[in-house]
Amino acid sequence: MNILTICGAANKTRNTASMLRSAFNGAMSVPDTTGEFVYLYDLDFKGCVGCHSCKLLDESKFSRCALRDGLTPVLEKAVDADVILIGSPIYFSDITGETRSFLERFFFPATTYNKDRAPTYPKRPKVGWVFTMNAPGEFYKDFLGGLVSMTSRIIGESEYVMAYQTQQFQDYSKYAATMFDVDMVKKRHIEQFPKDCEAAFAMGKRLAGK
Repeated sequence: MNILTICGAANKTRNTASMLRSAFNGAMSVPDTTGEFVYLYDLDFKGCVGCHSCKLLDESKFSRCALRDGLTPVLEKAVDADVILIGSPIYFSDITGETRSFLERFFFPATTYNKDRAPTYPKRPKVGWVFTMNAPGEFYKDFLGGLVSMTSRIIGESEYVMAYQTQQFQDYSKYAATMFDVDMVKKRHIEQFPKDCEAAFAMGKRLAGK
């Protein structure tokens, strides 16, 4: 079982990375698994440039991203993975730009403009999403559900876990952040976030065990 984990958060030690690491550890707890953890912010790459090379009826180009940059090895590993774990914080009601650019480069070669719109990759990996946000969870359920549904259609069976109303700062008094109920946020971080990480661990283990 080959596990590829994609972290679309800039900070390697905060909420998204910690929760995604729990999912990765859960997957790696399953016997006979190998895995890799990739931080997108460490790579030099761009999103899809709309060249449509991946749609050409040419065996050497079809269903392959023509761009060659820091993301290319990751895309090649993603196509071969059995389980893909992806994590992103939610900024302005969306995933991060780096995560979005990864999805453009990964999703677009996986589809055609044929009538059946059949996925083109040879494998259908399991996909587990990890989302974190400082807003209440119900704010983004429709968006998250739509993204996971699209992932299921294009790549493979998908699910997600999320952490909401997360703690962003150790000392909120140093920031322009008076909208938050700091005591509630800190209490949630102590009491709820470990449970969120446990849920991520369980998701990773479940997906790798299928």
